[in-house]
Amino acid sequence: MRINLRGLVLALTVFSALAATANALYASYRLQREQLIANTLESNRVYAAKLAESAGYFLKAAQRQLTYSARQIAEHMDAPDLLAAEVLRVQEQSDNFNSVGVVGADGLILATTQNFRNFLGTRVDSPGSRAALAARQPMISKPYVSIAGNLLINLSHPVFSVDGRYLGYLAGTLHLRKDSALEDLLGKHHYTDGSYLYVVDADGRLIYHTDPHRIGERVTGNAVIDAVVAGHAGAQRVINSKGVDMLAGYAPVPASGWGVVAQRPAVATLEPIHDLVWALVGYAAPLALVFLMAIWWCARQISLPLSQLATNVEHHDVAVAMQRVKSVKAWYFEAERLKRAVIWSFTSLQEKIGKLNLASITDPLTGLRNRRGTQDAVDHLQASTTPFAVVALDIDHFKRVNDTYGHTIGDQVIQGVAQLMRDCSRPSDILCRNGGEEFLILLPGVAPTEAAIVAERLRGRIAARDISQVGGITVSAGVAQWPAAGPDVAQAFHAADAALYAAKQQGRNRVVLHGTP
Repeated sequence: MRINLRGLVLALTVFSALAATANALYASYRLQREQLIANTLESNRVYAAKLAESAGYFLKAAQRQLTYSARQIAEHMDAPDLLAAEVLRVQEQSDNFNSVGVVGADGLILATTQNFRNFLGTRVDSPGSRAALAARQPMISKPYVSIAGNLLINLSHPVFSVDGRYLGYLAGTLHLRKDSALEDLLGKHHYTDGSYLYVVDADGRLIYHTDPHRIGERVTGNAVIDAVVAGHAGAQRVINSKGVDMLAGYAPVPASGWGVVAQRPAVATLEPIHDLVWALVGYAAPLALVFLMAIWWCARQISLPLSQLATNVEHHDVAVAMQRVKSVKAWYFEAERLKRAVIWSFTSLQEKIGKLNLASITDPLTGLRNRRGTQDAVDHLQASTTPFAVVALDIDHFKRVNDTYGHTIGDQVIQGVAQLMRDCSRPSDILCRNGGEEFLILLPGVAPTEAAIVAERLRGRIAARDISQVGGITVSAGVAQWPAAGPDVAQAFHAADAALYAAKQQGRNRVVLHGTP
């Protein structure tokens, strides 16, 4: 059986179209896959660094609190009432410690908070106490079980007399399996996409984990933990101790030797890729149907002139045959039509892919740029050496809004803030949602003081306007500028985050410019 020209052209064209489509889909899949992995690793690295920085600030603040109190009690170590009043003041001054106590140089408990009054006069011989008595300097203990049976970490500061005699130490504890300031600092960052974080001490022992039963467990054979315990920060793909493929970012806490690890299962990160591929197939299917009909028609048109030529050439009268050949339409026109159809089909497909790429850098809730879109904008500004100011914005007490009114109203609040950001911005400003209730505004060519004025104007507009059913809300903002904050772009974002943290610490509903007191 001979193959006719129409079937051959149709088969070759269909094969070429399917091969090109498959190649485009595969290339798009690989590109999106690599970008998702890279973006997730970078996001987790930045997230871990931010939490490590916050944990460092917390520990330094707690140590300063103990330092001040230790100076106050140095002359009153033999006055139980004054010691009791001071430990009560230290605990009630902030929520930093689960308990506070004073231990003499002989290891006897001289004063403690209300829950542990029955241990007064008891000689404490825990690992944390022995380490504090031996060190005679400010220290953060390794996790241990206290005399009350609690797994905890001990922050201590020595007490010296005026003439330099060692009198004992003042200690504050952080419980690892109960509510504590450490839990408040780390436990509020939960996501529903499989992401979670944990904290290890210098020995690789878990001191915070979303699964409380694993706290106190020592983890071995994990490259990420080995790296962060060694004081390194970064991100890498790793198989964790449970055999799960994870995309992990990590950062050390120099003040304590701890390491913070934020990670997300690779399968959860790559899941949107499969939806994207199926979406592309869905978009391409109707066009493919039209395309196949056009191919059949073109194949028929290509074969028809050749068939007519063959028939006419067979005529016995040469003159008549020549006349009829001249009357046959040239097939070049039909070939051009086929070429245009193919170009049109793939142009349409590329447009669909372009729209999907645009959607991948846009936050679906607010229409602002997402983290990937933010990074693209930053790369462009950095490549063009355009200075820009960074405004880090955070809705105050947003968790209270979600808990009180529900996540639907919380989403409306986020959308309202996003709209006010648009109302208060220039066309050249870059508006981003960094995640949750966190936003970023990039102001190209704007000085730090001008950026602070812009942030203050936005803060005032938000505070003066009722949003949805919640009523009035407030925001806190931190402002920094690149390259003023440092040659590395990441330093500007870290500076803006630090200023935002300062705004929160100063009472919220305010704007803090990095570098100002």
